Amino acid sequence: MDAASTTSHRTVAVVGASGSGKTTLTEALLHRAGAIPRAGRVEDGSTVTDHEPEEIARGISLGLALGTLTWTCPDGTARVLTLADAPGHPDFTGAVDTALSIADLALVVVSAVDGVQPGTWSAWTTAEALGVPRVVVVTQEDRARADFRRVLAELREAFGERLWPIELPLGEEQSFGAVADVLGERALVYDDAGRHHDEDLPPEVVDEEHRMHVEVTEELVSHDDEQLDAYLSGREPAAADLERDLAREVVAGEAVPVVVASGLTATGVDRLTDLLCELAPAPAERDSRIVVGSSLPDGARGGSPDDDGDPGRTVAVAADPTGVPLVHVFRTVVDPFVGQVSMLKVLSGVVHTSDRLRNATTGADERIHGLFRLQGKEHIPVGNLSAGEVGAAAKLGGSPSGTLLWSRTSGRARPFLPPPRQPVYAAALVPASQSDDEHLPTALARLVAEDPTLVVERVGDATVLRGLGDTHLDVAIERLARVFGVHTEPGPVPVAYRETIARAAQAEGKVKKQSGGHGQFAVVQLRVGPLREGGFEFVDSVVGGAVPRQYISAVEKGAHDAMAAGGPQGYPVVDLRVEVYDGKSHSVDSSDMAFRTAAAAGVRAALAEAGTVLLEPVATVTVTVPPDHQGAVLTDLSGRRGRVSATELADDGRARLVATVPEAELGRYVLDLRSLTGGRAELTIEFAGYERAQGRSRSRASS
Repeated sequence: MDAASTTSHRTVAVVGASGSGKTTLTEALLHRAGAIPRAGRVEDGSTVTDHEPEEIARGISLGLALGTLTWTCPDGTARVLTLADAPGHPDFTGAVDTALSIADLALVVVSAVDGVQPGTWSAWTTAEALGVPRVVVVTQEDRARADFRRVLAELREAFGERLWPIELPLGEEQSFGAVADVLGERALVYDDAGRHHDEDLPPEVVDEEHRMHVEVTEELVSHDDEQLDAYLSGREPAAADLERDLAREVVAGEAVPVVVASGLTATGVDRLTDLLCELAPAPAERDSRIVVGSSLPDGARGGSPDDDGDPGRTVAVAADPTGVPLVHVFRTVVDPFVGQVSMLKVLSGVVHTSDRLRNATTGADERIHGLFRLQGKEHIPVGNLSAGEVGAAAKLGGSPSGTLLWSRTSGRARPFLPPPRQPVYAAALVPASQSDDEHLPTALARLVAEDPTLVVERVGDATVLRGLGDTHLDVAIERLARVFGVHTEPGPVPVAYRETIARAAQAEGKVKKQSGGHGQFAVVQLRVGPLREGGFEFVDSVVGGAVPRQYISAVEKGAHDAMAAGGPQGYPVVDLRVEVYDGKSHSVDSSDMAFRTAAAAGVRAALAEAGTVLLEPVATVTVTVPPDHQGAVLTDLSGRRGRVSATELADDGRARLVATVPEAELGRYVLDLRSLTGGRAELTIEFAGYERAQGRSRSRASS
């Protein structure tokens, strides 16, 4: 493989709001390039990238899927485009993060009917944070109520004036069948097959188009002194020169072109493909980044193979086919027929079938059994993948999503990725049978390896699955059944209440049992009280050997046993100070077990005597929301017993609210918040500790 191989490939993340037409547009791009014989329909479940049963049933994208096409550009060069079709549903933003982490360019899809939506904001801000160049395509121009100019105004209001329209629709709704090329000042008129011919611009748009042409031209030449001088001297740049300058501005993040297309009629699709080939930077133009631990891979910028780098150092890696292999495993899925399929992007070097690599994140040794490109669920075998290329491999069992493969035999590293999305919704999983219960832990481990935005916890006796919303968990439960054969039902998550002693108390714990032979004898005198700073403290105040030294540790273990078993209200006991100050023993009948049992009985007696206070878990809730929704969110938090600790202005002008809220009030909060704000709020929930549950305590007197 030579460097030309790297420059011929581009990876384009297709992102945007749910319902904006991403999958339909992806299908049109693949079909127009001849990569598929016919364009499928989302409504029929026949598209390339929405092929999972859960997606077909819902009619929306739920995971990241790949499609590949080859296109001959206007200059005659061939380009290979890998399209990463990402979901727009807010429960699956983790897949958007993944798509953008491997992308050379983000194609932000916006509906000409719905305009800028919360999913548009989410995709845009993540691309901005990762430094991914963007092109905006306004789709669904053929639909009723399509309005390109309204949507363009929304885009500029939301994301700034650097959005430059380089195309205009000629006609809208049912009359949409042509596109005005702003740079070339020509009309592209399409036939039913999605092919175009050039015509003069209609008189009614000439003035508008020329005004936009002048605006874009002046912006472009203003960044080049020589071109600016020529332009001011009356020499108009050629369209090809403008497109070359535009590509430079796109890579630098100084410009975001806005184009128009219909995935349904294919109007503008060939022109869009031309622009993707021309504007998307080659992998060699944008370094990848990895985070290294104790050593660096060969060829990584900023160190050498023998350099012991600082833990957590971020390192740039050039997409060099002559470098050593460095591979980002960005998504794994379990296919019921093939087994585990790992989607990968080669960051450096060339990877061949039968290569042996080591996972720098998990430490697992891996053999590349077979390489292929993905056309949705179809596998197209290839012999190798070079730097900048995206493909897949089977049976990489030790390489979950978000890990890194390299050829070194030591050291640790991982891909540079956006911060993980924190789970904000949960369900307890109730197995349908004993067999399902036995196989559930293994199946969940494989599910989490596929989707790191899922988290598994134990709350009491319940297995709790946490994710980004109810649809996220519904799909996960369906996959557990379909792919792994483990059937569960979602149930309410038990609140992890705790209790602590209400006041200091003294108690005696005694074990006295004689049944022939050695008996069991132990007596301990205990002082038990609340520990204000939290945790557990055990104090040995015994003097004179009333409790022999060898049994003191057993007394401490007995106190732990009583706390774990639960107090009078049935919840584990926390924040306790236990002091043993006296006791009795027997030279024959005393034992570790006798003193352990006696201590547990004594702690239970003290808890019953003094009563306990119920503690409830609380979380720090952070909501970032447009200012016009701030009042409604504050009112809602107050109704959930929330205490607002901070209100501040975020960098993007939105309001950021921080509150402490009992976890019992947060079961459906993410869903209610989306309804309250039209999906425009961002939410994080982090466990903050325990606080006294008001009005809920129990003592011997009250019971």
